[in-house]
Amino acid sequence: MNTVEQFVGRVLTVRGQIVTVRCESDYRPALRELLSAEANSRVLIEVHSYKERDLLYCLLLSDKSELKRNMHIVSRGRSLSIPVGQSVLGRAINIYGNPVDGGPPLSFEETRLIDAPGQKRLRQDAAERRFLDTGIKALDFFTPLLDGGNLALVGGAGVGKTVLMTEIIRNLNSSHPGVTLYTGIGERIREGHELWLSLKEAKVLEKTALIVAHINENAAVRLKVASAAATLAEYFRDEKAQDVLFFADNVFRFVQAGNELSTLLEEIPSEYGYQSTLESDMARFQSRLGPGERTTITSVQTVYVPADELSDPSLAAALPYFEAVVILSREMSQEGRFPAIDLLNSKSSISSRASTDETDIAHVRALTAAVEILQQYQRIARIVSIIGEGELTPQDKVIYQRATRLRNYMTQPFFTQQTHTGRGGVFVKRSEAIQDVDAILRGDYDDIQPEHFMYIGRAAEVRELGPQAPNASAEVPAAIPVPVPPAL
Repeated sequence: MNTVEQFVGRVLTVRGQIVTVRCESDYRPALRELLSAEANSRVLIEVHSYKERDLLYCLLLSDKSELKRNMHIVSRGRSLSIPVGQSVLGRAINIYGNPVDGGPPLSFEETRLIDAPGQKRLRQDAAERRFLDTGIKALDFFTPLLDGGNLALVGGAGVGKTVLMTEIIRNLNSSHPGVTLYTGIGERIREGHELWLSLKEAKVLEKTALIVAHINENAAVRLKVASAAATLAEYFRDEKAQDVLFFADNVFRFVQAGNELSTLLEEIPSEYGYQSTLESDMARFQSRLGPGERTTITSVQTVYVPADELSDPSLAAALPYFEAVVILSREMSQEGRFPAIDLLNSKSSISSRASTDETDIAHVRALTAAVEILQQYQRIARIVSIIGEGELTPQDKVIYQRATRLRNYMTQPFFTQQTHTGRGGVFVKRSEAIQDVDAILRGDYDDIQPEHFMYIGRAAEVRELGPQAPNASAEVPAAIPVPVPPAL
């Protein structure tokens, strides 16, 4: 790479975040090379592509107000890089490594190119990895997260994706031995500030680095922040041999930024108007978040769904890279059930992994039984909405009430929302949730009204909350046969 200043040419046009530069020298910068104005080093543009031999399309990474036509553009022989090292922990920075938390400038000795190709790695066998307890019952029971795994939180606007991610960060960060990286891709400034305060209050900020590009930033900056965060994650995983918790909010904004730039570049779109490079852009980002030789990156990412349309191409491009997918339901959100997780549509490919651990075997059995009774609940709920619960057969009535208890049990107050809800947060281990679900499906709580299971921790707490349902278990047999899978 060239190390001296080279004159490249002049600014021809500026269209949104796309700057066209006419080359007027023999020097031709490489793709992704960083250029700046000869008279103003604050002006930064990155070479994206060549339209012709003498015309460059560049991405604007700085304030557009400082650009003007015929401005001299030079190359100083460098590409976009980000500071690495322990100094980034406890700080919130942008893609250039500049603090956005009001603190002093970073003190660092090393940087890494944000677009350096990551080493391709094979995913670890799920049977060799341990489960991570997020403390969130619905998530740990229906879509458990493995160390080194990938979890997607999928949903439309306002259903609780960011709140759920914030709670996961808070619960995992305190017990995880490695570092935590959070990248805000095109999200609101308020959300990043609330996360910052939450981490500070939980006293885990010193092991967390935040790198953000808010919704008011250039599309090019929003696109690049994902690569910058992946570079930090690779650094801690490979060079510091530390396990990494990686959080990204929101992957759709990454896709959206690429789409904005593609439109300005007049590239031919693909299905639904998305950029033709949608799948390769997603693959390039997600493939960098795999395990290392000794350490892992555990990834949790939110994915916004436009108009709640789960068949949207942006979602289809992202989902193949996740082992577990949590679907957040607008219907449950409107009912006041939080976390608003769609228990039947949320899936995990690791819940059926081969294991000889007794807890894992019990989990698979309980999960299969829970899915079965929830599927029956869907059928019975349609009948109840027409003729009422009193007209159900005794067996259907027991199934309906037990499924209602199970659905109510899966609601949970969050630590990070205590000031908003007035309810103290609870942390429930996966093993405890399995025991509670077994007890509910077995009929141990048939004498308790279903509404008492809303927003509790352990199921045993309902004994202290209110009156029992009179003769609730006298109408029908206490046990309803539930299919049980064979032992693994």
